[in-house]
Amino acid sequence: MSPIFKKGVKSQTSNYRPVSLTSQVSKVIESVLRDAIVSHLETNELIRDSQHGFRKGRSCLTNLLVFLDKVTKYIDDGYSVDVIYLDFAKAFDKVPHQRLLDKLKGHGINGKVFNWIESWLTNRRQRVCVRGKFSDWIPVPSGVPQGSVLGPVLFLIFINDLEQGLGSQAVKFADDTKVFSQISTVRDCEILQQDLVLLQKWSQDWQMQFNIEKCKVIHIGRHNPGFKYTMMNNQLKVVNEEKDLGVFISDDLKPSAHCIYCYTKANQMLGLIKRTFSTKHPSILLRLYKSLVRPHLEYCSSAWSPWYAKDKELLERIQHRFTRFFKDLRELNYTERLRLLDLWTLEERRNRADLIEVYKIVNGVSTLPVSTFFEFRTDSRTRGHSLKLKKQRSNRDLRLHFFSERVVNRWNQLPSSVLEATSVNSFKSRLQQLRSTAIGFFMDTAVSD
Repeated sequence: MSPIFKKGVKSQTSNYRPVSLTSQVSKVIESVLRDAIVSHLETNELIRDSQHGFRKGRSCLTNLLVFLDKVTKYIDDGYSVDVIYLDFAKAFDKVPHQRLLDKLKGHGINGKVFNWIESWLTNRRQRVCVRGKFSDWIPVPSGVPQGSVLGPVLFLIFINDLEQGLGSQAVKFADDTKVFSQISTVRDCEILQQDLVLLQKWSQDWQMQFNIEKCKVIHIGRHNPGFKYTMMNNQLKVVNEEKDLGVFISDDLKPSAHCIYCYTKANQMLGLIKRTFSTKHPSILLRLYKSLVRPHLEYCSSAWSPWYAKDKELLERIQHRFTRFFKDLRELNYTERLRLLDLWTLEERRNRADLIEVYKIVNGVSTLPVSTFFEFRTDSRTRGHSLKLKKQRSNRDLRLHFFSERVVNRWNQLPSSVLEATSVNSFKSRLQQLRSTAIGFFMDTAVSD
């Protein structure tokens, strides 16, 4: 087992993730079993739709989009929303083997496959290797091996019924779980509190304890009563913002806090490149920028794309600074520098990412149903392509600028030749071609209803 540092103080062992180093033979067998198990689970729709982790067609982005789509709709309808972020104490390491085996049988996994998994989990031992030094061997009575091929699927099965019987909604990415509910009266808060009691009972029955100190509450909405939620007789901490799968979610649902975070991380990386690499060769610097800097500015951008000019300008400042790395281009304006370096503005790339995500949803690359976000227009007299989306009415800017609303006009204006792409890569290529002919199409000021 190799310890991988997560965060916090490096001298504390609790801040390391134990990752198992298994043989290639074992991983090959695990891969065969995993594919068979996943096929069984997906074909029979045994994994709940709330789970987005370790599933084909699901991701951190789909998790955030589903969650924020529902929350922004509630806010737009005049409700408040309470969101509770749950945290398990070392979830992957605490899974009890016998209870996991019981759940495998409950999901229809029997026979030789079950026997192999039982043998694989039984009598496990591990030791830690640090700088070539090994600890003593110790038995492993619980947990699914992190770093294994089969471990994540087994964990999904174990946690699959977590939200069973809840009156509130839950969205999961492996063990990262958030429970939320629209709030209009104190009674709604009491129902959510009762759900926390059910979750606490589940954790006790299945020996998966919550880390109460890390479970947090966000109250969203102007008239939110600010109910005090408790678990195990401890009041949960109320926060104004929380980092959710790498994206900061604030109680006003505006992306400003996350934009500042992205700017800070990207600026640090840009400075690191400038200090570390002496070369000024354009192709090398471009590769470094695209692989090390720009991902910080674009991760899950469809879930938090900014609409305030100050936030857009803050992010664009990073790319503006990068283009000035090249002495020959410093006297040119920003637009001309981008043209010579064959770069898009970050605003254009965010709008491009929105269209790519819609393409994935409409064409089944993402396993989210189209109806989760969109409704097709049925007006046969409408000019253009046959996949036009219906624009919903929004009462607030928060909803108007969310993914499922802001992307509709630009998607509807796409030429049929672009939508006829047979793959995601082909769609991306056609968007590239469209940009060269339709100047400004990917800019926010270029698209109107």
